[in-house]
This record gives sequence, C-alpha cells and structure tokens, in this order.
Amino acid sequence: MPDEAAPHYFALIDQLIEGHQWLEKNLGVKPRSGWSIDPFGHSPTMAYLLKRAGFSHMLIQRVHYAVKKHFALHKTLEFFWRQNWDLGSVTDIFCHMMPFYSYDIPHTCGPDPKICCQFDFKRLPGGRVGCPWGIPPETIYSGNVQNRAQMLLDQYRKKSKLFRTKVLLAPLGDDFRYCERTEWDQQFKNYQQLFDYLNFQPHLNVKIQFGTLSDYFDALDKADAASRNSQSVFPVLSGDFFTYADRDDHYWSGYFTSRPFYKRMDRLMESHLRAAEILYYFALKQAQKYQISKFLSSSHYVALTEARRNLGLFQHHDAITGTAKDWVVVDYGTRLFRSFMNLKKIIGDSALLLILKDKYSYQFSDVFLEMDLEQKSQDSLPQKNIIRLSAEPRYLVVYNPSEQDRNSVVSVYVSSPTVQVLSLSGKPMELQVSAVWNTASTISQTAYEISFVAHTPPLGLKLYKILESPSSKSHLADYALLNGKTEDKGIFTIKTIESAEEAVTLENSFIKLRFGQAGLMEEMINKEDGKQHKVKVEFSWYGTTNKKDKSGAYLFLPDGEAKPYVYTALTFVRVTRGRIYSEVTCFLEHVTHRVRLYNVQGIEGQSVEVANIVDIRKEYNREIAMRISSGINNQNRFYTDLNGYQIQSRMTMSKLPLQANVYPMTTMAYIQDAKHRLSLLSAQSLGVSSLKSEEHLEAGRKEFEIVERLMKKNQTITGQIEVIMDRRLMQDDNRGLGQGVHDNKITANLFRILLEKRSAVNMEEEKNSVSYPSLLSHITSSFLNHPVLPMTEKVPSPTSELLDEFSPLLSSLPCDIHLVNLRTIQSKVSVGYSDEAALILHRKGFDCRFSSRNTGLLCSTTQGKMLVQKLFNKFAVESLTPSSLSLMHSPPDARNISEINLSPMEISTFRIRLR
Repeated sequence: MPDEAAPHYFALIDQLIEGHQWLEKNLGVKPRSGWSIDPFGHSPTMAYLLKRAGFSHMLIQRVHYAVKKHFALHKTLEFFWRQNWDLGSVTDIFCHMMPFYSYDIPHTCGPDPKICCQFDFKRLPGGRVGCPWGIPPETIYSGNVQNRAQMLLDQYRKKSKLFRTKVLLAPLGDDFRYCERTEWDQQFKNYQQLFDYLNFQPHLNVKIQFGTLSDYFDALDKADAASRNSQSVFPVLSGDFFTYADRDDHYWSGYFTSRPFYKRMDRLMESHLRAAEILYYFALKQAQKYQISKFLSSSHYVALTEARRNLGLFQHHDAITGTAKDWVVVDYGTRLFRSFMNLKKIIGDSALLLILKDKYSYQFSDVFLEMDLEQKSQDSLPQKNIIRLSAEPRYLVVYNPSEQDRNSVVSVYVSSPTVQVLSLSGKPMELQVSAVWNTASTISQTAYEISFVAHTPPLGLKLYKILESPSSKSHLADYALLNGKTEDKGIFTIKTIESAEEAVTLENSFIKLRFGQAGLMEEMINKEDGKQHKVKVEFSWYGTTNKKDKSGAYLFLPDGEAKPYVYTALTFVRVTRGRIYSEVTCFLEHVTHRVRLYNVQGIEGQSVEVANIVDIRKEYNREIAMRISSGINNQNRFYTDLNGYQIQSRMTMSKLPLQANVYPMTTMAYIQDAKHRLSLLSAQSLGVSSLKSEEHLEAGRKEFEIVERLMKKNQTITGQIEVIMDRRLMQDDNRGLGQGVHDNKITANLFRILLEKRSAVNMEEEKNSVSYPSLLSHITSSFLNHPVLPMTEKVPSPTSELLDEFSPLLSSLPCDIHLVNLRTIQSKVSVGYSDEAALILHRKGFDCRFSSRNTGLLCSTTQGKMLVQKLFNKFAVESLTPSSLSLMHSPPDARNISEINLSPMEISTFRIRLR
C-alpha cells in the first residue's frame, strides 16, 4: 500500500509492475481490486494507474471526516472515480469509501464501535488486547447465538443505510493480525456460527458469507445491473482527497515534509534506476548480439531487481512519508543506499559496453566508468569526486536520460585549473573554471570546478576527452564577498565589499535578477519586454501549538502564522560571475541558500535554480519554510501537482485552519493571474501552501473594488508560494508512531523558479477548467528530476577505442512524450532477464496558450503519433505489442503494431523486443 501524496508516478508504476509480476509468477494470481485503507489521503493518480493496470474496482478509507459525513448523508460513499481531465468516461473506476473512523473491527461492522468491538474475537477475555469501551466479546455458542447475531445484524443494517444497494462489506482485520493460528480459529469459528444462524432465519432476509474484496464487488455489480434499466445507480466524482483530517483540526499535512532527506534520496534513486534500466536493456541487446558472456552472466539483473524492490518498498505509507521509527528509517535508507551503489555500477558497465568500438574487448577490458557523485553513507549528502588530471587525456562520458536532444551544463571537479575538454573530433569546449569552497570563505587548493555546455543525444551518451593543458577556452569565475572575506584567493579574482553600495544583480540573455542586502532574491526582470516582477524569497519558522495535541510526524499543528527568520548578524554573501553560470550564495545559520542563473541559450537559461542546504538539528519544535512572494493576483487559488502526473486546483480558505491549506507537492506548484504564471518546480516532495493573497480577498465585486483601491495606492498584490523544507518535533502526535521526529540530517533540496507570460485569459472561466503546465515547464521539471550524468574513466586507458557517441533514438521524441521507463522483463522460468522489455510512454497534457517560441525546445509535437520503425537508431524493433500498465493483461486484439497513438495524459505500456 503506497502513500499517495509523496510518491512520483514513476515509482508507483514500478512497484505495481514488480508486485503484479511477482504475484503472477509465484502464486498464479492476477489481482483486480485495489485495497488502500491506510494511506493518509487519496490521489486520483492512483485510481488512474489501477484502471490502466486492468483493475475494475478499488477501496479507500482515510478521507477527511467531514467529507465522509457528507458522502454518507448523500449515499455517495460508492462512486465512479473519473480523472478531472477526462471528457468521456474511459478513466472511470468504481470506488468504495469506507464510512467510519478506522479500518479496524470496532469501526467496520456499523456505527457503534462499542458493539462492533464485541465481535473482534481476538479480544476475547484472557488475550493480549481488550476492548477500550469496556465490554469484551463473548465466545458464540447455542445459548447466546440468537442474541449476539441480532445485535450484529442491527449494526449491519444501520451501516447498509449509508449505501445504495443491499450488498454490504464488513472487513474483518487490523494491523498485525492473523499472525497466529489461534486468531484464525477464534474469528472463523465464532463468525461461522453467527452466519449459520442468520442464514437459516428466512424472516431476517439475510444471506451472509466470508469472501474476498473482489467477491464483494462482483455481488455489487450484479445488484447494480439488476436494479437499473440503463444507468448505474452510482454517481461520478472527480478530484482528490487531500488534505486528510481524522478529527478536530488535526490535519495530516506534516508528513508531506517529514524526513525530507529521504524524500530527496528517493528521487535521486528514481532517476538512477530509470537511467540504469534504459542503459541496461540497450547493453543487454548488444551483449546478446555479440555474445559478450562477461556482461550476460553478470549479477546486474539481480541487482536491478533488488533496486526495484527497495524503491517499491520505500513508497510504503510509513516510509516515504517519514512516519517510521528511527531504526526503521535507517533500514529503509540502508536499502536505498545499497541499491544506489549497485545502480551506479550498472550504469557505468552498460555505458561502457555501448560506447566500445570493439564490443569483444569488453571481455578483457578493465576500464571502469566512475560516476561523478559519491555518497559515503545512507544519511550523508552526495559529494563530487575529483578527477585527477594528467597530460594523458581520459574520457568523460555524459549520459542524457531525457528523450529529447539536450543542451545542459555539465560541472565536474578536477585537480588542476589548467584544463581542456575536447570533443572526440578535437574541438575544445568553452569552460568556466570556478573555485571549490571547503567552507563559506575558504577555497580548496586541490580541487577546481569546471563547467561546460554538453550537447547530448536523446537517451544517449556523448564522449569528451579531459586533460591537463593550458587552454584559451577556459575562463575563471570572478567573486565578490559581502560582509566577509577570504584568506587565500589562489588564482581567482575576489573582491570584498563591506556593504552593498548598489544592489547585487545577476543576468543572462533571458532574465535579470536583483537581490537584497541579505543576498535573497527580490526581483525578476524579463529581458524580452523589460518588465520588473516582484519575486521575493524569504525564510520563516513555524512553531507548534501550546495545546495538548502538538505537531508530530503526521500532524501539522502550528502556533499561528509563520514568524520571519531573524538574522543575528550581517549575512555573509558570496557572488559568483562566470561565462557558463553566475550565482549568489548566502550563508544563514540554518540554511545555505544558492540562486543560480545559467548563461545558456535554451531551456536551462529560462528559469532560476534554487538550492538549499538545510540544517535544523539543534532546533526544538520548529519547522523551516521558504516563501516566494510575487505581484501575482492569484485570488486565493493555487495549483499543485499530484505525483508528478497531473495538476489539481486548490483554494486557500480563511475559514479553515492554516494547516488545512497545506497540500502535497511532488514536482511543482504554481500561482497565476491573467498575465503571468509563477511556478516553483521541485526535485523532492514537500508540503506547499499559498497562504497570503492580500489577506484572503473575497470573490466578486468586493474583490474588484479592493484591488482597484490598492492599485490606486500603488500597493502590490501579493501572491505567495510557501514550501516547508524541514521539521523537527520532539513529541509523538498519537497516531501510532510512538515518537517524535528528531533524527534530522543536513538536507539538500533543489528547485527551479519559472516566470512565464500568459496570453489573455478569462479568469472566471478558468475557475472551472483543468489546468496544465506549459511545455517549457514540463521539460524544465524533467531536466530537474533527470539531470545529465557525467562519468569518467577511473584511470586513463589509451588503448581503449571508444565511439564519439551512442545515440539509440533516430531523433528526439515529441516534446509532450515522456519515456517513463524501458524496463527489462523478468524471465518466466528463472530469476534472470527475458528477451522483452516494458516500454512505458506518457503523453503529457500541456497548456498550449504558452508560446513555445524562443524557448529552446529541441523537439516538436505530433498529436501523440509515432511510427515504431522510426523510433530506434541502433536497434531493430522485432515486436511491439500493447499491454496493460503492469503487464498482467494483453488486449483481446493484441498484435504487433507499427504506429503508437497516445491521447493527452495517457500512460501506456508496450511489450517490446529489440535486436
């Protein structure tokens, strides 16, 4: 049961495939009903994925208590869940919402837990658990069966009044149940006597039996079909079920951020797993073609399978959520870390085989491609390896995990500032040489960072040579230090500025940024039209309430609005200006905050990169947030993504407590008005809100008058995006964890801020419409979550003959098509690989009212059509057949296809065989 707020749809699909393949192979079972009783709120993305996997029905439980009450009142607890972007009904899946507080036996037989608890026979007197309501169960025998059966039936009848048919579901279980044989006997024997009594009393009109969830849905479908002429008795619903509250003002919006170190690690793991999967399948095909036994007999596929399972395990609703005990978190982290190491080896080995001119030399080659980043332990941040340079060139290999051609900045650490990077044809690349800072103000004398723009083919590898040599193509970065100084400048020009005489600015050909005294961004200027936009970054703190119930791993119960982050001294600010990128870094006590602009023509130059290193390990009951304030009049409306798959509109409501207005953000959140959209793109899942929009303006005429009055006074309307970056809480919040969250790590988080012009939009009409990101936003988000991966030879090997590049696709895929995965399918007979892979494609929905002109998109769109024979460059497609999402089912007319056709938002899986 994965969480449904924090996971990315890549990981949700991956764990569905892994689980469904395992069930089919080991138990011969193909599940068809979804069972999701414990995730803390529910996402329509999960409903869509289950539908695509061939499921017909699903069940959910944790929904806001007021929503449950409303649904029960209108008998809409069972409904068809439809995607909000679906204009037809192809995405409909039948959904049952459990009506009461919990999924345990006291809350499943009917509305009275005191009575229902008496029918949980594990709680019979003498056992380890009792009934908190004070009346224990009784063993059923002939003397009490009538009385007990009628008591239970009364609860069943009352529960059935909340539904539209006469078929009723009463689940019988709880956490940590059926672990002992005695409980199976206690529950089965006592219930069977109750069932026998009820079934043999014709006047009661009852037929009752044990069954599976699918048995219940089969009976329900039968009842629905019998009771209607043509239309189903069940309503159709769209939307999501966040943010969950189980009582009072106890909103479960804390877990959207809890343990953010591991939420970031999860996404790094995903990007590495996807890279490894794609490269491995291509390498496997070449190894089979050239019969490279060293690769074919390697343990790579076993390690890949373990990585899939470790990532899948981490999607659990107490793992990625940050709601496990400390020692369990360490176990999750260790599993991810171990697989992370293995994936790097698979990526390196697969890449090597693909770029060798003579494939047979792989058998004897001791060349080893080393990844750029190294992580020392499961709870430490990755660090860059330093490439030891010599006059002997060594290969630098860059992998592009995107399905589009890409111009991206590659930065690596080297041992000398006199360095050249050459294409394999001998062309020198333009380089920026920057200092590597050991601390805020001390420069390393043994390492230098070099940055250059690499043009890489889609899903391909590009090769460069790197060597120690003076070059006219390398440019040293310049530095300015505000409110501080450095002792040893080394080779760099470093100015020291005591107080900012003039505002610090950064600019590239698209954007100019202006910063305040503390080194925080205050303004963005669009170079195209010269317009100034307030985009102000600030930090703030939340405390926890002084009431008995306080914030914990699950709950966010703040002590009011956020308090501004107070600076104890002048902030030390470091400004870097270079040919490839420029940045401003400010050093606060709890955050190292870096804002970077890339001087690149294309995608990466059009947004602002924001990186924070957060350390709140010494804080007590505090949460730290980053707030971006703008001049956008978003009228209390903002948008967050669900699982990186779709966008959900949100309204900030002043009548609700603050914590109710916090929502999950997996990859993006944005605010907009008629003229502009401001997006925060994220490389990790966190909690997000938009709490201020000029003090919750009311809609309608009143709002227009206030806006007009404010504009006359020359005041700016403030639309905000606020993201909670870390939380340290000393107490349990009484939801089952039994501890606080105080195992904080030094945590990195990474964002991009994108400001886009919109063509004239009717804001009234937009309130009811579905929102989509722009193409530029989609691809910027993809670049953020799937960065290029540089690799170098461990030691130079002059004898190795390598190709200039490996380019597996004939051309970029269309801009709106994302290759989710190319995943080698497991053999049906062994633990090894088969000849087939799962090709998973997603056609993204995008807002075409944003201009793609001058955005640097190196792709086009084709209405979702792709010719199969024009996909691959180095490989022939032997077969391509459609499949259900998790490979359990093939359509009845499944056959080899020559053209792929995807509708907007569609995710489809194909079985592919390459040679």
